Amino acid sequence: MTHQSTRPPAIALMGPTASGKTRLAIRLAQALDGEVVSVDSVLVYRGMDIGTAKPSLEERQGVPHHLIDILDPAAAFSTGQFRQQALERMADISARGRLPILAGGTMLYFNALFHGLAELPLADEGLRRQIDAEAARMGWAMLHGELARVDPQAAARIHPNDPQRIQRALEVYRLTGVPLSEWFDRGRSAPPPFNILRLIVAPSDRDALHGLIRQRFLDMLERGLVEEVRVLFGRGDLHAELPSIRAVGYRQVWAYLQGDWTYDEMVERGVITTRQFAKRQYTWLRREEVASRFVSEDADVLEQMLKKIGESGC
Repeated sequence: MTHQSTRPPAIALMGPTASGKTRLAIRLAQALDGEVVSVDSVLVYRGMDIGTAKPSLEERQGVPHHLIDILDPAAAFSTGQFRQQALERMADISARGRLPILAGGTMLYFNALFHGLAELPLADEGLRRQIDAEAARMGWAMLHGELARVDPQAAARIHPNDPQRIQRALEVYRLTGVPLSEWFDRGRSAPPPFNILRLIVAPSDRDALHGLIRQRFLDMLERGLVEEVRVLFGRGDLHAELPSIRAVGYRQVWAYLQGDWTYDEMVERGVITTRQFAKRQYTWLRREEVASRFVSEDADVLEQMLKKIGESGC
């Protein structure tokens, strides 16, 4: 990021789950006259507060937040929709003379913002239901195996425990006969018209993060996560294959409410799945070669970030 750039500045604050991104983003916004744009695939849903660690209005400390509480849990929200809406909000924030601060842990969203998106075929709800039915019979691991046969590149990028991305990759192939990886190679939409400074915050010790993840999940349960999911469960129009209910934590509590697991099994699966999610986030973050990295435990991490931002000319 340079003073000579004609593109407006923005900051991207990335990190694994439980690394303190939310608090840091608010403090950066306060220091830099900024507004936060959430980069999280679950914070968009209303009524899903505890399991997402959604900051309350009080915790936001008067800092405007965008792309939070914009959808009902029955709705889908694609990466393309996120990119479009995020860019619109960033443009509005910049036009008002403020600094957009992108903060979250959905790395697929960050990737779409940084590098653009391939022009993919539209979703086919009938085909998605068919794939979901196959998964219910055979399991997502079996479908991941099918993906490995028809699109090895996509299968190598997509974790076997990531049903949403497995479904999309198979959907694209079955619709078009062209592997998703080939669609990506055909070209992407234009990069964002912003000069984005990338910052990564993460704990110095993975084992310490594992402890934080366990404690945070237990805290969520103490604060009423089961009751929050019970309200969603009782609506009658939601089901386990929706993107909202597939979210880490929600999927495990939903299965407990269905009687699939005991309470203790639900807790352990919730913790393990969150750790796996954090591992996938780390994999994405290792690819960010141009990002500046910070240790979340450092007492002066905010000051370090502000110094870096100042040096960048932002």
